[in-house]
Amino acid sequence: MIDCDTPWTEDESRALHARLLASGQRVAVAESLTVGHVQAALGRQSGASAYFVGGVTVYALAAKVRLLGVDASHAAAVNAVSERVAMEMARGVARLYECELGLATTGYAEPDPTRGASAPYAWVAAVRGPCVLTACIGGGDLARTGMQTQTAAAALRLLVELLAEDTSPAKPAD
Repeated sequence: MIDCDTPWTEDESRALHARLLASGQRVAVAESLTVGHVQAALGRQSGASAYFVGGVTVYALAAKVRLLGVDASHAAAVNAVSERVAMEMARGVARLYECELGLATTGYAEPDPTRGASAPYAWVAAVRGPCVLTACIGGGDLARTGMQTQTAAAALRLLVELLAEDTSPAKPAD
């Protein structure tokens, strides 16, 4: 279970930095709901360019489809918010940047009753080759920026969990 309630800490940032440097793996990020929070956290430590290759912030469905290969019909049916969309975004960004690890966030930063979201929630996904981890993050009564911050922390912790799964280098994601 990914901790979503605790803010991402400087100690966690340093530990992830050390783990990524030691692994020799590179990561790319696709963000929707978190609008760059995950990328900012990954780039925070000096020397991050050794593992952080880049990222995209994609709100529009068309951009998710064109840049990341998200399935258009499924994404349209769920307003681009589902576990599948998050997984496709993570795989797509790893392909786009030709790296081993992909990380993605998508969701509702605030309620949108017209689309069936009575409270904020998000999906996060981390991929490494065939290994995929996902988590659904509930926002309860969080405000927009709180949900963005909470989701970014959850995504980074999911990446930590993925790195713990296997420490051997892998080929870029398919």
